[in-house]
Amino acid sequence: MVYFISTIGLLILSNVFMTYAWFGHLKDFSKSPLWMVILLSWLIAGLEYIFLIPATRIGFFQAHLNLTQLKILQELITLAVFIPFSFYYMGHPLTLNYLYAGLCLMGAVYFIFK
Repeated sequence: MVYFISTIGLLILSNVFMTYAWFGHLKDFSKSPLWMVILLSWLIAGLEYIFLIPATRIGFFQAHLNLTQLKILQELITLAVFIPFSFYYMGHPLTLNYLYAGLCLMGAVYFIFK
């Protein structure tokens, strides 16, 4: 159980960096040259991999998750990180589509772990 929780925690950290690397520049560096934004995003994405690689290794080898379970879990966490980022940080309005997408992913998690 501790390995499963470690996997989730590392995936959350990874997704925080990934989400910012992919979308944070739209708000914080909108006036910066593209080459600078690409370089900065790659540096941030490097931090993502520092958490992602151990998460997948721990999840696969110690928590005994298969590849499909790891991927579905990662997608669920991506949405769980992206929605607050989108709403609170980027100021994007929440819609029912977020709820529907979340319910679909919860269904995917249920079926893949069943």
